[in-house]
Amino acid sequence: MYAETLLDIAMTHADNLILKAAKGDIGAFNQLVNLWYKRIYNYALKYFCDHDMAMEISQKTFITVNLKLETLREPSKFKPWIYRVASNLCHEEERRRKRTHLKVTFDTESDEVQNVEGTEYNPDRTFQQNELAEILLDALSLINEEQREIVIMKEYEGLKFIEIAEILEISENTAKSRLYYGISALRKILVKKNVTKDTVYYG
Repeated sequence: MYAETLLDIAMTHADNLILKAAKGDIGAFNQLVNLWYKRIYNYALKYFCDHDMAMEISQKTFITVNLKLETLREPSKFKPWIYRVASNLCHEEERRRKRTHLKVTFDTESDEVQNVEGTEYNPDRTFQQNELAEILLDALSLINEEQREIVIMKEYEGLKFIEIAEILEISENTAKSRLYYGISALRKILVKKNVTKDTVYYG
């Protein structure tokens, strides 16, 4: 948790890196990639439930960032800007998939399970946690595209409504409304799959 806090601080205070990268400093750009790659990958993974697609979206995102970073006039706007780039690429791929009727699959091998230090390994619990994670990601892929991206940004990426509104160029009220309907849709899907808080095993 402490490492994540340090990472957040580094992202927030990366203006100097952004300015250098925008001027063609390869070292600075590589540092930006190191700071942001995992977050963009995780966003795309939850959007598509597909490891390979998440890798592709991440790569395309940073290619776009490299090509267009000089157009970003305010380094402080980098966070919503890079999410907007990733979000737009996800939308493009979603539309392409709908046109070609490709099936989205979930790569279970990309899901890492961590054994918390000091706790006893429980294979039954681990299996259920993996299964539940897969069900949740599958449910995410089934809800409305506009609602899905906001659920991911708010519930998984921890973005604020004001940031989401800026990324998607919508009002905060619209963002809140889409989150509400997205969560409601997820709950209905999970109920149909017989997943409730009472079915989760904690033993």
